[in-house]
Amino acid sequence: MTILCCIKYTLDPFKRTEFEAYAKNWAEIIPRCGGDLIGYFMPHEGTDNIALGLICFDSLADYEAYRARLKTDEGGAANFQMAQRERFILSEERTFLRAADGSEMLRFFEGREQVA
Repeated sequence: MTILCCIKYTLDPFKRTEFEAYAKNWAEIIPRCGGDLIGYFMPHEGTDNIALGLICFDSLADYEAYRARLKTDEGGAANFQMAQRERFILSEERTFLRAADGSEMLRFFEGREQVA
């Protein structure tokens, strides 16, 4: 069963540019470490301090293996250090979701490429 890791970030609204650079870095790091990155999503209209990161995994075990690889990845470590140094993330929440049977997202999950 495919799971979706939804990371909700509360941002310093005056440091959105810094967060966007952070998100761009993950576009290379996450796939290299085994995650299937759907994308990072920035505020556009309305609330100006909430961003989302969406990553698919085949299972929670695959997520745990990804986290272990991420801890030893030089790019990942550098990106985490940048976030701590620049303090553009005020808080972060992770939620793990599955597609509801019969929902539109089920077609997305079934048709996605598998992570190598």
